[in-house]
Amino acid sequence: MAFLHQSPVKTHGQLKSSNVLIDGHWVCKITDIAMPKFKEGERSSTHGQHAEFYSKLWTAPELLRAPCEYATGTPKGDVYSYAIILQEIILRTGPYGYINEDPEDIISRVKILEHPPYRPKVPQDAGEETLLDLMRICWEEIPMFRPNFVNVVETLRNANHGKTTNLVDQMIHMMEKYADHLEDLVNERTKRLEEEQKRTDELLCRMLPKSIASDLKMGKRVVPETFECVTIFFSDIVGFTALSSESTAMEVVDFLNDLYISFDTIIGNYDVYKVETIGDAYMVVSGLPVRNGKRHAGEVCTMALDLLSCVTTFRIRHRPQKQLQLRIGIHSGPVAAGVVGLKMPRFCLFGDTVNYASRMESCGLALRIHISPACKCILDELGGFFTESRGEISVKGKGTIRTYFLLTKEGFDRPLPDLRLAASLEEHEFK
Repeated sequence: MAFLHQSPVKTHGQLKSSNVLIDGHWVCKITDIAMPKFKEGERSSTHGQHAEFYSKLWTAPELLRAPCEYATGTPKGDVYSYAIILQEIILRTGPYGYINEDPEDIISRVKILEHPPYRPKVPQDAGEETLLDLMRICWEEIPMFRPNFVNVVETLRNANHGKTTNLVDQMIHMMEKYADHLEDLVNERTKRLEEEQKRTDELLCRMLPKSIASDLKMGKRVVPETFECVTIFFSDIVGFTALSSESTAMEVVDFLNDLYISFDTIIGNYDVYKVETIGDAYMVVSGLPVRNGKRHAGEVCTMALDLLSCVTTFRIRHRPQKQLQLRIGIHSGPVAAGVVGLKMPRFCLFGDTVNYASRMESCGLALRIHISPACKCILDELGGFFTESRGEISVKGKGTIRTYFLLTKEGFDRPLPDLRLAASLEEHEFK
């Protein structure tokens, strides 16, 4: 435009954003030059009044007031048009983009001398201050107060700190900024992904044994296995049904949550795996999926003593005076184990040993650890565990069996419940 104004053409006359083009080499070109001179004498636009008024949104107010006198435009009128284009660039909208009025109404208000003159609304924080000031001075009401394009070029150069960067330099700079932003964004998303992956891994390791979870994460098929000997622990709460009937649903949930948080904390100290909890039933196993010789019986029985000791200090929130009546059953023997299901995979144990351990619990007594002959045999081999015979009892599916109570372990110094506080036989539900 600076060159155009110094050429014989002198003025553009129809400068607007649709006449500013970028070619295939990223070079800015101005079109529609001197077209008003060719269009002199033409009647109103064939595109209708709305389009005609819209095309005048870039026109300077003095040209709107005297269209015939300045039909070909003026250099200062071009500067005004440049200001409207600047507004479009800054706001990334059309002319008067933040104003919800018809072009005809806008043109009418620009024509009259309002105080202050009617111009597009541009927020102060919409762009660089130098650019905003340049835009405002270019659409001054009085033409002589507007700069020429030589001054505009100088202002833009000063705003760029004197640098005469070409388009390629600017594109490289923009790409570097974009790459930096993209790198930060990728790092942030990667960090969030790693955090989510960590939480997912932790959840998977809570649902399945660590070795099984690792195989699943690597896409390996988990093959069901048989284990020659493991030790299985079952526990439940004597009188839980009666307690539940006297409590609200939320009280029961809070009670079991408090209890199992305490239990989960304790079993973390032992080489065991929590298989599941169903209501008040708590199931734990040792000796799988990683075999540990005969140590599984010692791990489970020591853990059982620790859990029984926990009962001495555990208090039910809504019944703090009530003694928690935990009963425990333990048995050792062979099992088969594998992952069952896809949507909600579970590590399940199968075999008579599971039923046997469950019978040891359901035939047991409150505040006692009831163990099978097979479990006692392994404890005797390990040494250091003290048991007493319960005598012969009838076990469903097993007939009459001599079973035992685990009393304590050598070196175990934590307090155990007072058996005088145990529930009566009438309060038990034997299965």
